[in-house]
Amino acid sequence: MPDGNSRTIFAAQPAPGMDGKEIPMTDAHSHRTPLPPSDDPYTAHALGRVRDALSGLRYGEVTVVVQDGVVVQVERTEKVRLARR
Repeated sequence: MPDGNSRTIFAAQPAPGMDGKEIPMTDAHSHRTPLPPSDDPYTAHALGRVRDALSGLRYGEVTVVVQDGVVVQVERTEKVRLARR
């Protein structure tokens, strides 16, 4: 539940392929919007940490906590899917 000091700046929707079948990532499937370069070193660092958290993530979530318009925390929760017998 929001505490009044943080805001959701991006809410992900379930992606195609959540049934376990991998979908190749091509420009046609990509919903990425390039971010403009930041002159602020803190913002550039925060964006780099978000990119690092997303890198290699197959199943899971990345949460960005913002207070007073500033990224203060990046959380990564990774789920490991085990093959069923």
